[in-house]
Amino acid sequence: MGIMAVLMLPLLLLGISGLLFIYQEASRLWSKSAVQNKVVVITDAISGLGKECARVFHTGGARLVLCGKNWERLESLYAALTSVADPSKTFTPKLVLLDLSDISCVQDVAREVLDCYGCVDILINNASMKVKGPAHKISLELDKKIMDANYFGPITFTKVLLPNMISRRTGQIVLVNSIQAKFGIPFRTAYAASKHAVMGFFDCLRAEVEEYDVVVSTVSPTFIRSYHVNPEQRNWEASICKFFCRKLAYGAHPVEVAEEVMRTVRRKKQEVFMANPIPKAAVVIRTFFPEFFFAVVACGVKEKLSVPEEG
Repeated sequence: MGIMAVLMLPLLLLGISGLLFIYQEASRLWSKSAVQNKVVVITDAISGLGKECARVFHTGGARLVLCGKNWERLESLYAALTSVADPSKTFTPKLVLLDLSDISCVQDVAREVLDCYGCVDILINNASMKVKGPAHKISLELDKKIMDANYFGPITFTKVLLPNMISRRTGQIVLVNSIQAKFGIPFRTAYAASKHAVMGFFDCLRAEVEEYDVVVSTVSPTFIRSYHVNPEQRNWEASICKFFCRKLAYGAHPVEVAEEVMRTVRRKKQEVFMANPIPKAAVVIRTFFPEFFFAVVACGVKEKLSVPEEG
């Protein structure tokens, strides 16, 4: 019996590995079929996440419209995509200059995007602007600029493309947001406010357009880290707040988020949180035990303010 068990173990592991491989290949092919020939618009395609989304959807056979506010970087992305693509299986991406913080131009650029193929099947709202600092030191002009880039820009862009989706009774809008849309972090007042606002808009829009078979999805990571930065491994810290905030700061890699965006499109999921258990627990604590949550966060602010600044 013992010998049989020893012989069966490698076969069992081989069988499991085979099933996982088949699942991954089937999932990959399913993803491709979900976006093949679809017109996919990606804002801020020159960011780390934007590039990875462009790569994933381009490989899947989508007809890409890549938007960004730097033409040279758009051309560089174009060259990177076309240099490794199979022309018989992919479409040549179209490039459009777009700065979502410049509200006066957003509507005209959105119409230009719509004219590229005459329709839009999938819109990925990826553009975002961040700022960090005490609220009383952030100018009102910068507050407005953050709101333009993170709220008014995306909703203005979406409103121009939305009637086309409604008239065709098909389409999907994906908002890449932040977990700070659910609770705020100190020294990020403008950023958190813009993320709360844009989440509220697309939550309402989801219900409005459901009858037209238009899907609205949100993907909210803690934050998207750079390609080469990994969370540091540290021991338990004495301060609960320090431990909590350190865990909260563990962001997702651009490749991981891009793959999740593809899964969200494929499965038409409405809301996704990309976070480890600590930030997810924070959302629950903020909802059911707000006083405890506020006390922990305020404690961290006091500790930070008590440390003298260099210089």
